[in-house]
Amino acid sequence: MSTVDGPLEFLQGTLEVLILRSLQAAPNHAYGIAQFLEQQSGQEFVVDNGSLYPALQRLLQRGWLAAQWRVSPNARRAKYYRLTPLGRKQLAAESSKWQRFVEAMSRVLSPEA
Repeated sequence: MSTVDGPLEFLQGTLEVLILRSLQAAPNHAYGIAQFLEQQSGQEFVVDNGSLYPALQRLLQRGWLAAQWRVSPNARRAKYYRLTPLGRKQLAAESSKWQRFVEAMSRVLSPEA
């Protein structure tokens, strides 16, 4: 974790693809999604509710996610989100685009450039 600068800020469109990725293996609730992203990023991505819930709503509206109320492991009612087939297709497209972006940035930022 970057101790000098704190957690990284999300670039435009990043949170949505990260949410899709977090749901690739299994459905999860909002808190679980936030925890997944924080853990997988080495605590670099800290997602606040003010960003997470609007992003989840956008993904639901686009048909990339579906949601269902269930009981969580701690016996509380929670809305679980899952990828739809359209969401899986979008995740593949966005992952490819982000990989190209990362490779291009690496080429530009490399010392040999």
